[in-house]
Amino acid sequence: MTLADLVNPAILTQPVYEPGKPIETVARELGLDPATIIKLASNENALGPSPKAVAAARAALGEAQLYPDGGCFALRQKLAARLALTPPQIVPGNGSNELLELLGHVFLRPGDEAVMGAPAFVVYKLVTLLFGAKPVEVPLVNHRHDLAALAAAVTPRTKLVFLPSPNNPTGTANTEAEILAFARALPPHVVLAFDEAYAEFLDNPPDLRPLIAEGRHVVCLRTFSKIYGLAALRVGYGYTTPEIAALLHRARQPFNVNAIAQAAACAALDDTEFAARSARENRAGLAQLEAGCRALGLETVPSVANFLLIRVGDPSTPSTSSGPAGSGQSGARVFAALQKRGVIVRPLQPYAMPEWIRVTVGTAVQNERLLRELPAAVRG
Repeated sequence: MTLADLVNPAILTQPVYEPGKPIETVARELGLDPATIIKLASNENALGPSPKAVAAARAALGEAQLYPDGGCFALRQKLAARLALTPPQIVPGNGSNELLELLGHVFLRPGDEAVMGAPAFVVYKLVTLLFGAKPVEVPLVNHRHDLAALAAAVTPRTKLVFLPSPNNPTGTANTEAEILAFARALPPHVVLAFDEAYAEFLDNPPDLRPLIAEGRHVVCLRTFSKIYGLAALRVGYGYTTPEIAALLHRARQPFNVNAIAQAAACAALDDTEFAARSARENRAGLAQLEAGCRALGLETVPSVANFLLIRVGDPSTPSTSSGPAGSGQSGARVFAALQKRGVIVRPLQPYAMPEWIRVTVGTAVQNERLLRELPAAVRG
């Protein structure tokens, strides 16, 4: 008997998520000085973490010998007050990624279906496959979710619909009116997972709380990784009806959010000045990158998130492993060329967009450096 005979067969075909490369890894692989490398690959906050969150995290370390509050009482109270909800409607998570997995635990079985856009955050598909369900991918139109097509893809076997706004990796968003109409038209056997990871970068993000108040099957997901700069601490949350929240709590592991993360998240919610500055600086950075790409003759997708899609190749040209700048694999080649220059971005082959790269909005200095390095990387 081999090890493969012992495991769940689905694990043997489960795709593996590939995160953006850390600065230390690139420095080690390419022999570069880590201090000279900038990372614009993982949609992290260019301003760093919330200062109030850092202070609270340091203070919490003084009691690191104690287990965290397994119910995340203070964080749930604070979030409920902020959202005008009740604590039983809040589900804390080890990043919003864990909430996606909890949705799979609760709602997906072999033979079920989950509907999602393509391209969208790859973890939707990974979670669906993990529980033996079928991902039903609906192509985006003009890089935006086609809500009519998503609705048409729903069948009696559909249990979950994943809808992010803004969407990763395109940075595009649907309007509140579109999303509310779409959600209200879903049949009662479907749960809508509304991913709001980048919502705080919007001036007026869609508000789905009226749907929750109506008792509809909607779960909204948010994270402290982006606007508050706490990606390393892995803390996020979902908000929904008390009934759905209770089911998610049944699948949630004890102590899933550590005490340091809980303290930092509570403090970050009070750091409204930092959040406002992050959104403001992000808008300026997006404008800087878009203008710079226009000057270089490079196409971009208008974004409202904290990253930008840049086309660095021509998809009509046959793909080769070592072709010129117009080859269909230009994203991978430009990614590698930029990396050698100490700039880490994200190639998009996993999203079936091989001629594109995704670039996180950095500081003004980091954005300028990317724009300075980009022409030579594109020319090869």
